[in-house]
Amino acid sequence: MIFAKPSSEQEAVNLLNESQGITRILGGGTDVLVQMKSGITEPELIVDIKNIPGIKQIKEINGGYEIGAAVSGFDFNNYPGLQEFTPGIAEAFDLIGSSQIQGRCTLAGNLCNASPAADTIPALSVSNCIVKIVGPNGLREDLVKNVPIGPGKNSLKKGEFIKSILIPNRPDYSSDSYIRFTPRSEMDIAVVSAACFITLDKNEIIKDLKISLGAVAPTVIDINGLDAIVKNSVLEDELLSKISTICSNSCDPIDDKRGTIEFRSHVAGVLSKRAIILAHKRAGEKIEKITR
Repeated sequence: MIFAKPSSEQEAVNLLNESQGITRILGGGTDVLVQMKSGITEPELIVDIKNIPGIKQIKEINGGYEIGAAVSGFDFNNYPGLQEFTPGIAEAFDLIGSSQIQGRCTLAGNLCNASPAADTIPALSVSNCIVKIVGPNGLREDLVKNVPIGPGKNSLKKGEFIKSILIPNRPDYSSDSYIRFTPRSEMDIAVVSAACFITLDKNEIIKDLKISLGAVAPTVIDINGLDAIVKNSVLEDELLSKISTICSNSCDPIDDKRGTIEFRSHVAGVLSKRAIILAHKRAGEKIEKITR
């Protein structure tokens, strides 16, 4: 096995592109090291990207935030203003592992690991977050939701790696949320998860509402067809029930020891309602703060 620690993006790309065997990126290492110790993967080349300039930085850009691929959960949740800007992504990121894991885990690693139960992917997807990817053909951008293509599989091509994730600017009176169901409250993976992004006007009329579900299909599900029933509506029980039914019917889960198809589909509807209520409350608090 070869271990490399490049000091530039181009050097990392060259190493990855020239290797003929299995390659892995080391940002935080909380997934890849476990996979190596358990014999799931035996890479020929490990590329530690932490020496690349900017890879561990958080930048405020165009009203949003650019998160370097090696930024840890601890650094993310302690960056001034970031939790207030996107509480949904912050709470999803904070659910990954113990305090020790939080010091190492990364958004890019959670995304590239492509687990259907990954906490941060629904939260990133529902906010239309963008990945910046470098490779042999230069820089390209894609939506977060397009990176996972199946359990444990991602869309990155040979020689490519994620350099950063962009959380875009959001309208006034917008907020997000993330909720998951697990058998245990700590250090477990989601049986079902739901993320919501909502935008209101100053009278609390819904202008936009998005839902993403995790652990109920091979990849995260972005719920389609909500615009027609939510736009220019107020949040009330009947609307929540309609959305809950749509979310339950959109699921394509598996039966396993953690939950049945019927259970997961039902819980997806329940969590969707709770995620909407929480995101709506947060957006409403922004209205009160701005108009006070």
